[in-house]
Amino acid sequence: MVAVARAARKKKTEPLFEGADWTFDTLRTVYDSIETVAREDLKLDFYTNQIEIISSEQMLDAYSSIGMPLMYRHWSFGKHFVSNERHYRKGAMGLAYEIVINSDPCISYCMEENTMAMQTLVMAHAAFGHNHFFKTNHLFRQWTDAAGILDYLEYARHFITQCEEHNGVAQVEALLDAAHALMPHGVFRYRRPRQPSLREEQERQKDRREHEERAVNYLWSTLPGSPLSAKADAEVRERKRELHLPEENLLYFLEHYSPVLRPWQREVLRIIRNISQYFYPQKQTKLMNEGCATFVHFHIVNALHQKNLISDGALLEILHSHTNVVFQPEFDNPRFSGINPYALGYAMMRDIMRICEEPTEEDREWFPDIAGCKDWRNVLIEAWANYRDESFIEQFLSPSVIRQFRMFALSDNSDDPFYLVTGIHDERGFPRIREVFAQNYDLGSQEPFIQVVDVDLLGDRCLKLQHVKRNGVPLDKELKQATMAHIETLWGYEVKLEEVAA
Repeated sequence: MVAVARAARKKKTEPLFEGADWTFDTLRTVYDSIETVAREDLKLDFYTNQIEIISSEQMLDAYSSIGMPLMYRHWSFGKHFVSNERHYRKGAMGLAYEIVINSDPCISYCMEENTMAMQTLVMAHAAFGHNHFFKTNHLFRQWTDAAGILDYLEYARHFITQCEEHNGVAQVEALLDAAHALMPHGVFRYRRPRQPSLREEQERQKDRREHEERAVNYLWSTLPGSPLSAKADAEVRERKRELHLPEENLLYFLEHYSPVLRPWQREVLRIIRNISQYFYPQKQTKLMNEGCATFVHFHIVNALHQKNLISDGALLEILHSHTNVVFQPEFDNPRFSGINPYALGYAMMRDIMRICEEPTEEDREWFPDIAGCKDWRNVLIEAWANYRDESFIEQFLSPSVIRQFRMFALSDNSDDPFYLVTGIHDERGFPRIREVFAQNYDLGSQEPFIQVVDVDLLGDRCLKLQHVKRNGVPLDKELKQATMAHIETLWGYEVKLEEVAA
């Protein structure tokens, strides 16, 4: 018996690492173990991973360039870098443990200052959680090109650098300033844009350059007395019929129809709106994306701990960081700034797991299709693939999570002197809270809805915009004036904005 016991102790699995220090060999060993759990246990599907270790200064640089490894130059990126660096050096802010890029291969940046336990956490979080969501969610599959984004960014940086050399840095920066101001209004929300290849982008650049050399501004041919005026009038009328107004994508409209932009300027606008479109699915899935990654890393590190592949001390360090990530201050806490997407997304996904395995009678009433099914893995995989934030909340926010976060619904009517509580923790209140909360994640309700409604190319060429006010809320006057100035710069003529009630 003694000999058998000793043999059993010798076969006991040893942790993959000890202490805080890490090496690339250790990273590879831990990565392989994480991948085994991700594939065999969680059944995740993900792009090939590319893990890169960077310094804090490189992380700050990635912050400043909206997290992309290849970006064109612009003064705002440098401004953000200096500001973030100053706050970081003073201890007024921390840095993310990682940044992950929606590309194929999926690039995950990990800070070299991380301990080995934190490297384990961030690889599970980014390289498998976010990676799976990027590859499988329907918004990313339909609206982004993971395989081509890095090539396109390289093309964009090279093209804008050429523009600076040929036209001057000041002129290019002024154009980028105006385009950046309109990035939120440079996306197609309801129709899928075609994803061009890098070769098509290069061929279009060549065609525009050749066209620039022979093009004549069509507006001059509409002047009285011009022998081409009759023909030009017909062309402009036909063009106006083909504008398909109203148009919500302002950058698209300006790129195609601005009377004053040169071909290279139109191409820059196209670059900016393509980048804006690339990030649009991320804006619609913040809660789900972070919730998925947090759920995945929590499950994986606990699975590794159960196999004795990470020590108790490493798990405690990971759980300490995990707890900080999912911390949700109360609504009356000075630190409260809204619902933490990490906290709510993770809580909802853990709740789905509970409903599938140990449902209550309330769960069976609210979720008859999944309550007690025991197959929480496939339920989550289907949810990660087929929902975005507002639809995920409408489908899966349970009374249990509503009580956990102490949610309630308010009516904020500008005509009323006080707030009115319209949803509490009862049978009538739960659906109301779910409905109101889902609206908070609907970008169509949160961002100003502005569209081009008319333009008189034959007359004063005044561009007419319309803003649909929701809940009677007008645009901020200062931001409105500044943005209108940018639109006028790109259009070249007068721009009018009308605000109407929804």
